[in-house]
Amino acid sequence: MASKVAIITGGASGIGRAAALAFVRQGTRVIIGDVDLVGAKDTVASIKDQGGEADCLQVDVTRSADIEAMVKKTVDRYGGLDFAFNNAGLVGPVVGVVETTEEDWNRVVATNLTGVWLSMKYEIPEMLKRGKGAIVNNGSVTGLVGSPGVVANVASKHGVSGLTKSAALQYATQGIRVNAIAPGLVRTPTAARVTTLHPAAEAAMLAAVPQGRWCEPEEVAEVVIFLCSEGASHITGLVMPIDGGWTTR
Repeated sequence: MASKVAIITGGASGIGRAAALAFVRQGTRVIIGDVDLVGAKDTVASIKDQGGEADCLQVDVTRSADIEAMVKKTVDRYGGLDFAFNNAGLVGPVVGVVETTEEDWNRVVATNLTGVWLSMKYEIPEMLKRGKGAIVNNGSVTGLVGSPGVVANVASKHGVSGLTKSAALQYATQGIRVNAIAPGLVRTPTAARVTTLHPAAEAAMLAAVPQGRWCEPEEVAEVVIFLCSEGASHITGLVMPIDGGWTTR
């Protein structure tokens, strides 16, 4: 993976930042796109402190022009694209079907699902030019099981699972592998905000995890690296749980 090129959306913090640092440890050059430009710059600074090569730009994954600009910047700077981790997403309100507003529904679906589709729409043509590439989409355990709350998140993440499988089938003979991860409880700033707003929710969520603990972002990042590596060369269309056993129940 040395000297190859990766795009990471949502790389300003959490899983995206951990993945960016993990790619750089493999010698991969990284472009980070995130709506949080300050956080993205902090990630780039951490990468450069470790001797890695990276850059960033402000990207709203719901805007096709932003994603097109991100891919163009990557190709202009590094000459092509080998890997993509389409990670940007949000949880949305912890409410049910009736309580979800149309505004919140549209915002969550646009970020979590449309953003992944738009990312692949612009990433795949560049990978086809090289005849090879690996994409990992960040889904969720909520894309594998239901939940009485966070319904927009559940719907959008199920969509990521289906979109990943469809793309994997379409490009299976063209050198491009497309997989998704389905993290469970990961100790990220987003998770911290949810548990702060709903203190009783943490114990209930952990009760669903047979291992009984939170996953760290670095653990998720290692799976992303594996799925992009030659070690996973015969893996495509997989939605891999990283959930401490949650979906085995």
